[in-house]
Amino acid sequence: MQSRQGAVAGDGVGVRLGNKPGAKGEMGKAAGKPGLAPLLPLLTLWRGAADFLTVHGGLAVCLLFLLAGLGLAGDYGVGRDEWLQRENARVNLDYMLGRGDFSGLRIEHDRVYGVAFELPLLLAERLLGLADYYEVHRLRLSLTHLFFIVGAYCWYRLAWRLFNSRAVAVVALLLFLLHPRIYAHSFVNSKDLPFLSMFVVTLYLLERALRRDTAAAFALLGVAVGSLTNLRIMGIALLAAVPMMRGLDLWYAAGGRERKDIRIRVGVFAAAALGTVYVLSPYAWLHPLDYVATAFSLPVNHPNVLPVLFQGELIPSDELPPHYGVTWFLISTPPAFLLLGLVGMMAVLAWGLKQPGAALRDTRLRYGLLLLAGFGLPLLAAAALGSNMAAGWRQLYFVYAPFSLLAAGGLGWLLAGFAGRRFWRMAVYGLAVAGVGWTALQIVQLHPHQYGYFNFLVNRGEPGYLQSRYELDYWGLSLRAGTEYLLERHPEGELTVRELQLDGRILPAAARERLRFGVYAAEPDYDLVDKRAAHRADLGFNAAAAHWLYGNELVRAQALTEGGMTAAAVAGYEGIYRQATAGEPLLRGEFDIYMKGRLLVWVREDCPAGGAAAGLGVKVYRAGPELPLGRLPDMDGYAYLDAARVRVGDRCMAVLELPDYPIAYILAGRRGPEGTAVWGRLHSFGRPDWVEVVGGLEESGAGALPEEAGFAVYREEGRLIYYRDKCRPGDAAARFFLHIVPEDEGSLGWGRRRHGFENRDFDFARRGEFFDGQCLATVPLPGYAIGSIRTGQFVPGQGELWAVELDGAGGG
Repeated sequence: MQSRQGAVAGDGVGVRLGNKPGAKGEMGKAAGKPGLAPLLPLLTLWRGAADFLTVHGGLAVCLLFLLAGLGLAGDYGVGRDEWLQRENARVNLDYMLGRGDFSGLRIEHDRVYGVAFELPLLLAERLLGLADYYEVHRLRLSLTHLFFIVGAYCWYRLAWRLFNSRAVAVVALLLFLLHPRIYAHSFVNSKDLPFLSMFVVTLYLLERALRRDTAAAFALLGVAVGSLTNLRIMGIALLAAVPMMRGLDLWYAAGGRERKDIRIRVGVFAAAALGTVYVLSPYAWLHPLDYVATAFSLPVNHPNVLPVLFQGELIPSDELPPHYGVTWFLISTPPAFLLLGLVGMMAVLAWGLKQPGAALRDTRLRYGLLLLAGFGLPLLAAAALGSNMAAGWRQLYFVYAPFSLLAAGGLGWLLAGFAGRRFWRMAVYGLAVAGVGWTALQIVQLHPHQYGYFNFLVNRGEPGYLQSRYELDYWGLSLRAGTEYLLERHPEGELTVRELQLDGRILPAAARERLRFGVYAAEPDYDLVDKRAAHRADLGFNAAAAHWLYGNELVRAQALTEGGMTAAAVAGYEGIYRQATAGEPLLRGEFDIYMKGRLLVWVREDCPAGGAAAGLGVKVYRAGPELPLGRLPDMDGYAYLDAARVRVGDRCMAVLELPDYPIAYILAGRRGPEGTAVWGRLHSFGRPDWVEVVGGLEESGAGALPEEAGFAVYREEGRLIYYRDKCRPGDAAARFFLHIVPEDEGSLGWGRRRHGFENRDFDFARRGEFFDGQCLATVPLPGYAIGSIRTGQFVPGQGELWAVELDGAGGG
């Protein structure tokens, strides 16, 4: 280990100020001249600053970025997944404390998403006693950015170790910090950025463990790798890479004692890593095999398939071309960074090809090859496996970490190659500074929309070009800026704005006082939609109206009355009205419903004020062999028409484009009370024959009907069916409890064994629906042999309304 003074001198950036004994130096010269005596404090400060920056330049850069980031955190919007992530942490924490189970998750596969970062965010929120969502949101963004800065400092330390140059390490730090998209996501993305940050911390701890070679260092590395794997299952690659690297050391070990020490280190590392994954994954306590299977299959077989705008085409997210991830990396990374990264990769490859045997013995070359693999292999794996990526390359942001270090190495290789050639060295320095400086300027100009950055490869400055070819704001972050723009445009009075996803509670109190806000706003003044939502299929005609819908902004603010629409928009709706109403309606009612081609058109003539605000909706059931009359079908898809409703003159309209798959039948009606997922007063075009299905179950004797309940409970094909005829929304308002006792207590996770049953309580709004005055809900049963089932309804804090016992005959 070189001395600090040697490191400074070796960098070529040290500042010598004549500090040898008996030498005056700069301060001595100043002291010898009476006229310069007043400058002594300033010279002292300058010398101290120069010494600090020479030795602690990386720390100074990180502190400056942190201070700036804490001030900027409140400028960013809220992503679509933020509150889902927070809810996931709450469910996991309640389970760890024995106060709930995983049935409360809105999205079932979220149970395998790691909470190694979300849990600290939730605990910080509760420890600080924050109740205002604006403060909660700002805290989450600030802590996410803080962890990013911690990772950046570890990256600087690692670069210094590898390149033995603080100057090159500072360049590596700046390259890491100044990627525009990653900079914005370092605030708003509590999924992928913590994985990136933990990835760089882990790589730093790996170098540290290899250098110190102690059991404690490898234990700490194991905890880091376990946390990384909890955040994303891809972290398991390092769980395998560390034993492989130590295996090379074992091959060259000098004696038995050294071999034994290596084995001990690997054992300590593996135990710490696997133990950390288990402790941080509560669902694995309950179902370890299901956790492993789901976590590994989810990146490739993700159940959510979304339309993705890529190179001008809407493509299902599970059918994206193999070059999708690579293309996104190339078009959204600054050009100077790409050039340096290419040079760095070529340098590592040349080194490895020139000295192939050195890769087995030289730690620095081995680490360089690890960085090369860390960048290239995930991109190749995503292409080969067909990973479901619906949001740019954010799931692959972690590959930018090794790329930035390779880019810094490329700079160092160029400087070394031009040693003794002052002009060329200065030219390389100048180009690097210009590239980094220009990127920093772009980050400032784009704030707070750096997540929409594209480089010159596709950003040609043509109006609407990017908007028609690529996703710009797949998380709806720009909706906050759109709302604030509308408030500025209307500085007085209340303003009603309808948005599809932004939670208005993240706005400052002054804005909330003036804003009537939400998806369910009656007759809003504006409909604010982000670019991605605007081309989703569930917005129907809006998707076909791209020529007037898409501007050159991240969001559009469309007035919902004829006076605020463009002439093209009014003409488009009037044309659809004339074509649709030329035939008879499929359904008459408050809104008449017509079908024209694959468009469903809702029309209400002489529509009164507020008449367009009803919670209209539609459910579409896919046709196929999986829908015989003998069993209840699962809903394939549904859409609410909140973003498709307009008023043209005295007429209220809504237009929905149907999916292009074969349709068995369609349900159309209104949203339930207070915007919940409970549906009421539904009508159908080809209704599911619930009466016959339930009648067949009644004949089988599989049901139980408590007199005081009015709900029949049936068991069929691995699920329970709750049914009530002549049902009102209030009958299903109370929460349902479902306690399942297995034949073998070992089927329960250890957290449930003390209770003796598995808790699968649920809300009807999540599992059921109304249809023609009937209530029906279905709940899947576990696969293990069931001893008994107890289920019913209860009101929290008041007790049970009814309960019924079912035996376990028939298995799970």
